[in-house]
Amino acid sequence: MKDNIKNTKFSNNELLLSDAVVCKVELDLGKWLEQLTGGKGWEIWSESESEHYVSYHLKFKRQNAEVTLYHSGYAIVFIDDKSVFDGDLIEKRNPIAKLSYYNIEDGEKISLH
Repeated sequence: MKDNIKNTKFSNNELLLSDAVVCKVELDLGKWLEQLTGGKGWEIWSESESEHYVSYHLKFKRQNAEVTLYHSGYAIVFIDDKSVFDGDLIEKRNPIAKLSYYNIEDGEKISLH
């Protein structure tokens, strides 16, 4: 008895379960710091990136902020060396944060419907 194997071809836009995907949390840092502090006009002064996180140093008037965003969605925020946020942006359903997905092979953004 011969098994019937159907070869299904997928278009480039269809995501297969075997495809490697990178998930990143994206947010508007200025708006988020405005929500946390009430101050509008935060400016990024420096940025450094590692394999697992991106760290930003921002200034607003006499205030200094250090924001560390982990690729997993976790974030830590210090304003003038005082912790004002330490948690998961996705779990807390922060409206400023959104998840974006990218194909690991070519870096193309993946749109999920």
